[in-house]
Amino acid sequence: MKEVHIKNSVKFMRMEQGKLTQGELAQKVGVTRQTMNLIEAQKYNPTIKVCLLIASSLNTSIEKLFWIEEDEV
Repeated sequence: MKEVHIKNSVKFMRMEQGKLTQGELAQKVGVTRQTMNLIEAQKYNPTIKVCLLIASSLNTSIEKLFWIEEDEV
């Protein structure tokens, strides 16, 4: 049986661009800073709507921000 993990590079992309703080990105997306913190820490999987808004805000594709990793269990 495979265990599925959703991974993301939101924090990396946000920091690499250097133009948005965590709070500013959260405000653009319509979530709290705490929610954005959990997304970046990979402790919360956002809805597809939030994923698309994050990608749009960072001028990138959803595929570059989120991916699936599978582990054999």
